[in-house]
This record gives sequence, structure tokens and C-alpha cells, in this order.
Amino acid sequence: MKVTVDFEECLKDSPRFRAALEEVEGDVTELELKLDKLVKLCIAMIDTGKAFCTANKQFMNGIRDLAQYSFKDVLVENSLTKFSDTLQEMINYHNILFDQIQRSIKTQLQTFVKEDIRKFKDAKKQFEKVSEEKENALVKNAQVQRNKQHEVEEATNILTATRKCFRHIALDYVLQINVLQSKRRAEILKSMLSFMYAHLAFFHQGYDLFSELEPYMKDLGAQLDQLAVDAAKEKRDMEQKHSTIQQKAALQDYSSDDTKLEYNVDAANGIVMEGYLFKRASNAFKTWNRRWFSIQNNQLVYQKKFKDNPTVVVEDLRLCTVKHCEDIERRFCFEVVSPTKSCMLQADSEKLRQAWIKAVQTSIATAYREKGDESEKQEKKSSPSTGSLESGSETKEKLLKGESALQRVQCIPGNAACCDCGLADPRWASINLGITLCIECSGIHRSLGVHFSKVRSLTLDSWEPELLKLMCELGNDVINRIYEAKLEKVGVKKPQSGSQRQEKEAYIRAKYVERKFVEKQAASVPLLESGTKVLPPSQEEKSQSGPEKSLLAGEQGAASQKEGDKQESSVFCDSKQPSPGLQLYRAAFEKNLPHMAEALAHGAEVNWVNVEENKATPLIQAVRGGSLVTCEFLLQNGANVNIRDMKGRGPLHHATVLGHTGQVCLFLKRGANQHATDEDGKDPLSIAVEAANADIVTLLRLARMNEEMRESEGLYGQPGDEIYQDIFRDFSQMATNNPEKLNRFQQSDSQKS
Repeated sequence: MKVTVDFEECLKDSPRFRAALEEVEGDVTELELKLDKLVKLCIAMIDTGKAFCTANKQFMNGIRDLAQYSFKDVLVENSLTKFSDTLQEMINYHNILFDQIQRSIKTQLQTFVKEDIRKFKDAKKQFEKVSEEKENALVKNAQVQRNKQHEVEEATNILTATRKCFRHIALDYVLQINVLQSKRRAEILKSMLSFMYAHLAFFHQGYDLFSELEPYMKDLGAQLDQLAVDAAKEKRDMEQKHSTIQQKAALQDYSSDDTKLEYNVDAANGIVMEGYLFKRASNAFKTWNRRWFSIQNNQLVYQKKFKDNPTVVVEDLRLCTVKHCEDIERRFCFEVVSPTKSCMLQADSEKLRQAWIKAVQTSIATAYREKGDESEKQEKKSSPSTGSLESGSETKEKLLKGESALQRVQCIPGNAACCDCGLADPRWASINLGITLCIECSGIHRSLGVHFSKVRSLTLDSWEPELLKLMCELGNDVINRIYEAKLEKVGVKKPQSGSQRQEKEAYIRAKYVERKFVEKQAASVPLLESGTKVLPPSQEEKSQSGPEKSLLAGEQGAASQKEGDKQESSVFCDSKQPSPGLQLYRAAFEKNLPHMAEALAHGAEVNWVNVEENKATPLIQAVRGGSLVTCEFLLQNGANVNIRDMKGRGPLHHATVLGHTGQVCLFLKRGANQHATDEDGKDPLSIAVEAANADIVTLLRLARMNEEMRESEGLYGQPGDEIYQDIFRDFSQMATNNPEKLNRFQQSDSQKS
């Protein structure tokens, strides 16, 4: 340690010592002023930073409000939501930075000033006091007369004691000076190093955060470049169209509006003709009101405003006639007459009147023809095809090798067009249904809620391998065979790509929420609330062991004795048709996703419990069947990953016992409780250790370490989280694309379960 003030000079109390003290004292005073100023500047910086974070948070909330306002534009909504989430993370990092600055600069330096410099000042006061006493003793000793022996001895004793005290305090003072000079270097550099490390962590976190967002931003930038090109092209087209129409308008005869004379009975949006007409009210005053009329869906309807629900004038055009009206004062009038009422209408010109009359007459004829064709189809229609829903497995294998998510999914039969309206090149998907959608239908699906449909972009979102494989196992053709089985029988017309949003929304809600077009199953065996089947005495003897075997054999006699009571329990159906829950349970083991989708469409409870097989759920059966995609499908449709069977084992336990590493990885990502124990008191980790399954032990320990790190360190555990996510991502890729590398213990362990 370098000595600032020499201890030997201290004992001499030389002018050199006094000069050194004066220099050090001035330096410490200046140091105190500098540190006080730095602390005040730090406090001002922290306050300003927190004000910045507050303003930044308000700005971020404004972005979120704009995102919610833009819910009709999915691209804008998703982009703004991602950006606001990123900004929120940066605000959190800023707050952490300011907290660390407060600890490293403000608190640490204030402590140094208040404690160490204060000790120096206290030592200085004591030194100055004893120094003054020494000077007084020297003066007094010098002034005493030699003939006064008593005073000489007294002065000598006082001087000796004072010198001794001076040396002791002076040495302590010099020690305090040297320690302070040495310590201030460490304290200042330590606080500044902590300050710089806080900035290093802040910028690293920001870099990592935006590195994750960068691919999305690049993709969005490419889309914006394309949008700019498309916008420029559309602008040129509109300018050309504007010029053409302007030239046409210059030559047009404004006495009549010939632009509205066209009608089309085969229009893609179902609207044969539309335009403004005057309608005579049925009140006593016979007032005339201008309304927007249209012929669509074999009906004549009108609206006052675009957002108003259409008012039906004629419910079925086949039951009405149309004729000219020349016996009233107004011109260009015609009347639509039905068996119950008549409606007087007025066009703006004679040509328009003729066009409307012709459109109504043509629509009437078309309605009769379509009805006849439909009846002919019903007569010729044979029983629905019962072909396998799993055709094309070779194609699915090819799809999982190298293409983008959009290319892979759109190659599945039927996926090249929107599942609900038929628009080509859909860019969105419902991951729990396994279908592709156009942007408008995806918005309608999103409004249904995630318990009906979970929407994801095929181009903007990242896709896990198990989700891609799920999409390739189903597809639009498979799902439509299930959810549109009764479409023709019910007589509902499927909306086209050009149909109004209201029509599409009503159809999609009827299809997936109300399930109006799903073919009803034959009556199945009644179920208890727990999921156990109850068979009649005549069938119970024939039933085999397994899921269909009745647990209520003792009720045979009771059922025959109480014939008049509770007719529900005495009326039984054919046991060949399983309940939807049992169908889902069996299909999960058989890895048959189309049959599982069909069971869910028929109302199967995704967490159905089979009491006859230890209260196992379809998710546990999927684990036993060894299919990762089947588990993913059930989880996407709301399966609970923590429901356990009678032995206390949940899906994670079973996957661990069977050595299914991919399923263990999937369940841990979905929040499975890794601390739950079975009836033997074993949790999944202890089971994996006993089985010597290194992969599963690694996953479980990583998940447990990550959980403990987040609980103890909060946001500081993020680096661990990233490693954890990277490892789990690698396991997911391997489990989907190379499962044979992970199922090394499957054959031996499957015998244990």
C-alpha cells in the first residue's frame, strides 16, 4: 500500500509533515465535494430516467390501443402487439438498470462519504485539538522561570503527557489518512465498475430481445416493400380507371343511370342485383322512402344503412310475382306481390325499372331450377364415403422435409384454398382444428375464442415441428368431411370468397360453435358422469373385458325389479357405437387424428375419464400409444396435462416410465407438474433416475433448475431461460423428425406400465 503521509515524519511533527497534512486535508475536502456532486447528479439522472420510463410506458400503451383498434387488420394488430411487448420488456430492463445504478453509485458512494470521510473528519478534529494542547504545553514550558522548581516540574510533566498523547493521536490520524487514500480508489472504481456492468447487462438484454424480433421485422419489411409495390400498381390502375370513367362520364346521358342495369344470377357473392329504390310505406300516409335493395339468397331485402341488418321484403321469391304499375301518379313504379303482402317500389328510370323486373323474374326462375336440381341430387345421392381419412401418408412424410410452414401445410389435400370460403392461397391456420384459412375467415375464427379455434399465421409466426406435423395429419378435406357432413342435407349454401362478412361469420359460427352440419352419431351407450358405460343385462354377458365391460354387473337384478322407475336407465342402445368420449379415448391410443377430430366434433370431452381403466384420460392413452402429435392435438384442444389416474400418475409420469423423451419435453413446455408423486411416492425425476434414462433426467433437472432460478432471481434468470428453451427446442426437433434417437428405452420400459 502506498503511504500518503510518512509515519516517521508524524513523530517528528516537522514542517514537511504539516505541509503533507495540509495537502491531504485539502484533497479530502475536494474529494467530498466531487462525490456529493456526483451523487446528486446520479439522483437527478435516476429521477429523469424513471420519468422517461413512465413516458415510454404511456407511449407503449398508446401502441397497444392502436393495435386493439386495428383488430380488423390482423397484420397490423399482430405487428403492433409484438412491438409493444418488446417495448414493455425494454422498459423493464430500464427500471432494472436504474435500480442497479442507485445501488452502485448513489448508495455505495454515499456510504463512503458518510462513513469513511466522516471518520477522517473526526480524527482530524481530535488531531487539531491535541496539536493545540501540545503547542500550549510547549509555550508554557518555555515561559516557566528556572528558579521556580515546582513550576518547572509541572510544566515538564504536562509537556511530556501532551507529547505522548499527540504522538498517539497523530499516528491514528496518519493511519486514517493513509487508509482513506487507499480505500477511496477501491470504492470509486468498484462503484463505477458496477455501474458499467449494469449498462453491459442492459444492452445485452436489449440486443438479445431485438435479435429474437429481427427475423419478424425483416419479414415484415419484405411484406411492406411488396405492399409499397402493390400500392403503386393499384394507384396506377385506379388513376387509369378514374381517367376512363371520367371520359365515359363526359359522354354519359345523366337523364338515366345505365351503370346499374346489370344483374347476374350466378354472382360469386350471391347478390343478383342491388341498387337504390323508393319504397312506399304501408302506413296511412303512404310515404315514400329511398332504400338500398338487393336480391340475394332467393330473397328481396333492403337496408337503410350498410351496418343495419337487412329487412326481408319477400322471404321466398318462388311464391311471388312482379308487375308494372301504371295506375298511380308516380312514374317508373312496379309491384312485388306475395301471398301475404305486396310491396310498391319505384326506380329512377324506365330502364332501371325494366332491369329490376327482369332480375326478379330471372331470380324466380333460377330458384325453381335450383330447387329441382337439389331434389334430383337427393334422390341420386348414395351413402357417404367411408374411406380412410388418413390417406396420403407418403405425401405427409415428404412435407416434413425442408419446405417452409406455408409450403408444407398448403400441400395437404384441400389446404390450397380456405377451408370455409374457398379463397385460394390461404396464409393463416387454426392449429387446434388443423385447417388453413384466409385472412378474413381467420379474423372470424379469432372472434370465436381460443376454446373453439386458435389462429396462427403461416408466414409471420414461428412453428414448432410437432404443430407442423399436426397440421399435416389433418387438413381441410378431413375436417370438412366431419364438420360439413350434413351441409347439403340441411340445405345451407356455403359462403364464397366474395360473400359478405356477416354471411361468413354466421356460417362459421354454425359450423364450429353450434356444429349444425356434423352428422349425428347413432345413439351410444349411456354413460355415468365418471365416464363408465352401463350395459343392459342382455349385452353385459356378451361384452368383452376392457373399456366396454360394465362395472355395474350387480345392477342386473335391480334393473329388472324397478322396471317402472327411471326409464332412462332401463333403455339401452347398441353397444357397437361407442360414446364420443370413448371414441376419443380409443383413437388417441391408435394415433388416429381424424377419428379424434370426429369425436371432438360429436361433443367428446377432451378430459374424459375411463373409470374402467384406472381413470385414464385420452391424453394418457396418447402417451401409451407413443404419438407426440396425438398429445399435441389433445393439448391444443384443451387437454389438462396434470390430470392423474387412480395410481396418481399423470401424462408426465407415463411418458417418463415409457421413455418417451419427446412427450416429456412437450409436457414440461406445457406446464406439467414435475413434483407430483404417484401412489408409490415417486415423482417423474426419481422414475427417470431409476430407469437410467439420461435424456429424460436431463430434461427434468433442467426444468427444475429453471423453475428454481426464476423463483429466486426473477428477471435475472433469463440467461438460464434461454439455454433452457434452446435445449428443449433441440429435443422437440429431434422428437418430431428423428424419434428413434430418443426412444432408446421405450421397448424395455413399456413392459413396466
